[in-house]
Amino acid sequence: MAHEVQIGSFTVGAGHRPFLIAGPCVIESEQLVLETAARIAEIAAALGMPYIFKSSFDKANRTSINSYRGPGLERGLAVLQKVKDQLGLPVLTDVHTEEQATEAGKIVDVLQIPAFLCRQTDLLIAAAKTGKVVNVKKGQFLSPQEMGNAVKKVEDSGNKRIVLTERGSSFGYNNLVVDMRSFPVLRSYGYPVVFDATHSVQLPGGGGTKSSGQREFVEPLACAAAGVGVDGFFMEVHPNPDEALSDGPNMVPLHQLKALLERVIRICDASQPRK
Repeated sequence: MAHEVQIGSFTVGAGHRPFLIAGPCVIESEQLVLETAARIAEIAAALGMPYIFKSSFDKANRTSINSYRGPGLERGLAVLQKVKDQLGLPVLTDVHTEEQATEAGKIVDVLQIPAFLCRQTDLLIAAAKTGKVVNVKKGQFLSPQEMGNAVKKVEDSGNKRIVLTERGSSFGYNNLVVDMRSFPVLRSYGYPVVFDATHSVQLPGGGGTKSSGQREFVEPLACAAAGVGVDGFFMEVHPNPDEALSDGPNMVPLHQLKALLERVIRICDASQPRK
C-alpha cells in the first residue's frame, strides 16, 4: 500500500508531483538562509514543485574537529522559525539525539535522521513520537532491504508519516555509488522515496580533513533517479558553494538550480503518470 504524506500544505508520494528538499548544508547566517530559501522557493513555484527548505543547525559528523558545525540548536531553530514565519515554507533539519528531536519537533515540519544514525533506535523513536514527518536517510553501509527495520521502528512508535531517502552506498575508500535498484526496494515499504542527489556525489573524507565531492555528477544521477521513479529530490544548494562552510564541493550552485530541475521534471513527467 502506497502512503501519502502531508507536509505543510501539500501531499507527497503516491503519484503526486515530485517535491524538492533544498537549501544550504548548514546554517551559516540568517541572511544567507532567508535569501537562499526565498530564491529557491521562487524557482520551485515557477516549476510547480512543492518545496521544503533544508538546513542544519549542527553538523555533528564533520570530518575534522576544527570544521564549522553550525550555530547550535537554539540559534539554529530560531533561524528556521523565521523561514516559516517570513516565507511560509515548511522546513526540515537534521537531529542527532533524542533531545534534539524533541526540541526541533516543536518547530520544524520534517525531522531528518542522518544516514550514519539510521539504526539508532532511541533516536528514531524520539523523532517518531513528535508526530512530525520523519525522513530517514539510508546509511551508506546498509542495503536497501535493511531499511525495513528503520521503517518498523518508526511505525511501531505510532508514526506513519515517513519518508525514505537514498544517498549512495560506500564503495571502497572515499567514494559512493548509487544502485538504482535501491529505489523500487525502498518504494516497496509503501512510503515516499527521495533521492539525495548531492550527498550521493560526496567523496567522504576525500579532502583529508574534510569531505570532497563531484558536483558535476549531480545532474546525471538526478536524471537517472527521475527515470527510475522517485517522489522527491534532495539537493543542497548554495549561492557560492566554493565559499560554503560545509559540503561545498557537492552542493549545487544556486544559479544552476532551475535548469537542472527543469530537466529532471521533464524526465519525471515522461517516465510515469502523475496526479
